Amino acid sequence: MALVAGVDSSTQSVKIVIRDAESGAFIREGRAAHPEGTEVDPQSWWSALQEALSAAGGLSDVAAISIGGQQHGLVAMDHQGKVLRPALLWNDTRSASAAADLNREIGGDQAMADATGSVLVASFTASKVRWMADREPELAAQIAAIALPHDWLSWKLQGGNEFTELFTDRSDASGTGYFDPVSSTYRRDILALALRSEREIYLPRIVASNVFGGVTPDGVQIGAGAGDNAGAAFGVQAQPGDVVVSLGTSGTAFSVSTTPTHEGTGTVAGFADVTGNFLPLVCTLNAARILDAAVRILGVNFDRLSELALSAPAGANGLTLLPYFEGERTPNRPDATGVFAGMNLTNSNPESIARAMIEGMLCGLADAVEALSAQGVAINRIFLVGGAAKNPAVAHIASALFGREVIIPPAGEYVADGAARQAAWALLGDAPDWDLGKVAHVQSSPTPHVLEKYRLLRDATVNW
Repeated sequence: MALVAGVDSSTQSVKIVIRDAESGAFIREGRAAHPEGTEVDPQSWWSALQEALSAAGGLSDVAAISIGGQQHGLVAMDHQGKVLRPALLWNDTRSASAAADLNREIGGDQAMADATGSVLVASFTASKVRWMADREPELAAQIAAIALPHDWLSWKLQGGNEFTELFTDRSDASGTGYFDPVSSTYRRDILALALRSEREIYLPRIVASNVFGGVTPDGVQIGAGAGDNAGAAFGVQAQPGDVVVSLGTSGTAFSVSTTPTHEGTGTVAGFADVTGNFLPLVCTLNAARILDAAVRILGVNFDRLSELALSAPAGANGLTLLPYFEGERTPNRPDATGVFAGMNLTNSNPESIARAMIEGMLCGLADAVEALSAQGVAINRIFLVGGAAKNPAVAHIASALFGREVIIPPAGEYVADGAARQAAWALLGDAPDWDLGKVAHVQSSPTPHVLEKYRLLRDATVNW
């Protein structure tokens, strides 16, 4: 029985699952926390990975490992491989103006979308490179190599010695802002524009998902890895026409598509997936943490939050939340804050507040699904995954807002599972079909009036 390990190195923590390569049978797991913040010393990821590996029983009996990771983050290294500054993460919005500048300099938003599949926002690595070039020019002048979080961890697993050992996959590279997912090649002209320098920067080589990119000193093969959303899509074994709505720190709606997208407003990012297809994606900054805020505000646990929300009518008795607690990416409002609207004596109660907070979190993702459809993306099934998907109120309200059935796989670590399945693909030669277990199907009556009120508030409130 060959074993494979899959890693999800996310914003908040690292999770590891070890599974049988052929059947996908769960063997063991481990996890460790990451520090909070929008810039983090990458060494903390490496320390957490070692802690999680130890908790999972190590890799002595594991044949292959693959890492899924948070997208976009900038890990800048000097000629000796030293990290020059704490990594700027996807949710660091200080590079918003740098993103706007790069879009303009390349010829406009549509020109950037045509070149890279996406209009740049603060999240993208290229935006952070430009911010560093402008705000920290002495450090930027020392950059010899740039990696993404999952690239850097795969490099460290090999020993972290030579830049030639750096590798990545097309799904994560497609979130840099200097990569063309159609040709699967870097756009070094955009990187040079971002860095304000033509000098050569070492970038990780692109490795196909069905081959290995490196090996640990102990002989464990290392798979190509993936961006977290592409990993999750591969973990739930999504097919073209499937949309996955993922509720993590951020909220994402993405679909496996056989054709690329080049949407010029910045709503839909045209990423690549793990299988050679494409992964058009819409991202919101505010998802599961809105539920965290709700339980703090109301002084309840998550089960009670669900009960409260389901006891209130759709529309929360007229209370509407614009959930931009950490700014927002879609729509692109990095400096915005959250807004409650329509509060009155009737809805000044825990039930309405609970309902409004869950509806507010999900309305942005209902808009995301609609944006994918507007780009011609087929929507046959909607999967709901992520920690918040386990909340019964979330599933019920999501179906009502999406206006269709949602499918909820068993609770699991689907980014880590996708990485493990990718490692199994490289090990076995074919991508295995793993049993997801019993999935739930939730169908609620549509509530279009809730979306209408949310959109009125969204359009009336630019920056609060």
